[in-house]
Amino acid sequence: MRSGKMPSDIQKSSKTLNICLAAVFILLIAVTVIIRIRSLAAPLERDEGEYAYAGQLILQGVPPYSQAYNMKMPGIYAAYAVILAVFGQTPSGIHFAIMLINTATIILLFFLTKRLFGPIAGVASAVFFAIASMGSDIQASINAESFVILPAIAGIILLLNFTNTKKYLSLIIGGVFLGIAFMMKQHGAGFILFGFLLLLWKQIRQKPLNKRNLIFVISIYSFSVLLPFLITCFILWCCGVFEKFWFWTFEYARHYVSMIPLEIGTGVLKKTLTRIIPSAGLVWLSALLGLLSIVWNKKIRKHSVFLIGFLICSFLAVCPGFYFRGHYFVLFLPVLTMLAAVGVVAIGDLFAPGTKSAGKTAFVSILIILAVWFQGFYSQRKCLLESDPVRIARNNFGICPFPEAFEIAKFIKSHSNESDKIAVLGSEPEIFFYSHRRSATAYIYTYPLMEPQPYAAKMQREMISQIEADKPRFLVFVRCSDSWLVSQDSEQLILNWMDKYIPSHYRQIGLVEILSSNQTLYHWDSNAQPSKNEGWLYVGERID
Repeated sequence: MRSGKMPSDIQKSSKTLNICLAAVFILLIAVTVIIRIRSLAAPLERDEGEYAYAGQLILQGVPPYSQAYNMKMPGIYAAYAVILAVFGQTPSGIHFAIMLINTATIILLFFLTKRLFGPIAGVASAVFFAIASMGSDIQASINAESFVILPAIAGIILLLNFTNTKKYLSLIIGGVFLGIAFMMKQHGAGFILFGFLLLLWKQIRQKPLNKRNLIFVISIYSFSVLLPFLITCFILWCCGVFEKFWFWTFEYARHYVSMIPLEIGTGVLKKTLTRIIPSAGLVWLSALLGLLSIVWNKKIRKHSVFLIGFLICSFLAVCPGFYFRGHYFVLFLPVLTMLAAVGVVAIGDLFAPGTKSAGKTAFVSILIILAVWFQGFYSQRKCLLESDPVRIARNNFGICPFPEAFEIAKFIKSHSNESDKIAVLGSEPEIFFYSHRRSATAYIYTYPLMEPQPYAAKMQREMISQIEADKPRFLVFVRCSDSWLVSQDSEQLILNWMDKYIPSHYRQIGLVEILSSNQTLYHWDSNAQPSKNEGWLYVGERID
């Protein structure tokens, strides 16, 4: 007599497994959502301030690149304009919307991984992404990278759907989504490359190879990817800002990504990985096991081309310029957590002969998922359990003047009219957003002016002329090194100009000193002098 489970027992076991997986998914995602809700009121950082100010200008009818210069693609500004219109022009509204974007990414990643490796892997990748994306060194929830990976994952899912169903609508929409990912930030090109390679591989595998069909599919994909870019270019041309858009996002950006040599970039990469890996150490370890499991696990090896291609293209998306900033690795998180989920499946398969039960093997996998998630939570518990907005900013960004920018903007707003303008000598565009006052200059960052690039001197002269011509009522000088990043190769023109221009045309009405991560002194309507060379902000009102 053959022994084994009856069909009803197998069905019951499968139902129990699905319930357990659903419970793990809902519980762990709910915890991360609750944590994010507790931090909604945290002050904006620089990038958020830039996006929010540009989005605010769009809502006022001002096109990108006309009154705010930067090399970011305009998709992120349009996305923020929608967020501000729907959720309100507050940090809480912005962070709530980004929480929804992060949650949508988690859900899409679940479906993508589940499609390839099963429900256990789907749950694992989703909850691993949820906890890894909350790391204070990565900051997945606030930067443009989060707006890249959402449409990128959606596009990859649709391309996979096309390769199975041959429905060209999936190919077209998938290509459009990947094109949107690029319009959020240039780094999205890495995922466009992956989509191209995925389609190419799937077409080549078909026997016999139909070259005409291959060319047709690649042509449709290429046009679909280009469509968002072409539409954007047409809109910006109609708005009269196409030349500025092209200069900042391509010409200047080309110099920006060529400033760091490979040998220095390699050192930066090592330093960044040393900082971000410990916060989710078991996720990275499980991902390594997942990658190695291609060697011994036949089920996983079946998707080895997808995994290796996704891994390489995701890393290429992180690489432009060799800056390797922590938040760039948000682009790497989907493939990292997918590989980690594959590692969980591979470990479960190794345990399978010993457990002699699919249910017990699944239970082992669930325990591994919980252990990996808990390690990520425990290593970040200090930051994750904090609810005070100022402390959250300090935990994430040190003594960068983000809480202080809010207070300065509030003071200026209460002492000005809507028509009054502000000049910020530094890189704190969040001040314009908070105060609902426009910048007197389109240079809302001073970083480009300090970089060793051929346009630096011209940019400094233009910023000086804009401020002198506009005569803004208020001027904020940020004496914080991270707001300027001056190097020995920096052009000194604007620094010398400030020493003469500020005292000749402005009287001090405020001084903000960041003495430590726990203490900031605000001197309003005072001639107080700073007690140190760095870490303070001057607020002045025009004398005339």
